[in-house]
Amino acid sequence: MSFDPNMTATTVPTDWRAYSGVLSRRVFAFMIDYVLVALLCLPAAVAVFFIGVVTLGLGWLLYPILFFVVAGLYFGLSLAGASQATPGMRAMGIAMIRLDGGKIDFVTAIAHLALFWILNSVLTPLILLAGLFISRSRLVHDLLLGTATIRTM
Repeated sequence: MSFDPNMTATTVPTDWRAYSGVLSRRVFAFMIDYVLVALLCLPAAVAVFFIGVVTLGLGWLLYPILFFVVAGLYFGLSLAGASQATPGMRAMGIAMIRLDGGKIDFVTAIAHLALFWILNSVLTPLILLAGLFISRSRLVHDLLLGTATIRTM
């Protein structure tokens, strides 16, 4: 089941089929996205090397935060884009929506990612188990931000 593509950005699906099977799709989308982030870290590391050479070593201080910067830009720009989904989410046929009907913006996407990392480090398995018991298969960070994930195909 997919949601009606003629819906406006302010329409939140109420049909249970829009949320069916979303949790397993999110897991696979997560794996795809993190492979892509790891691949994007390679050219970013090369760029940081040359920045370090030009700045006489000062730019090499970016190496410890390189993964976080690349992942933040990847998720922030893709979730705030027109499709409201990362490439992994698009491959799995899901998208993120705000329950107030608005579009996901860059700050909300970054907050979603940061909360995921923080809550996952504290509640490791429980963050995914929550999706089995919460309506619309929402995770803890979705509840905190007022977002949900829906099927697009």
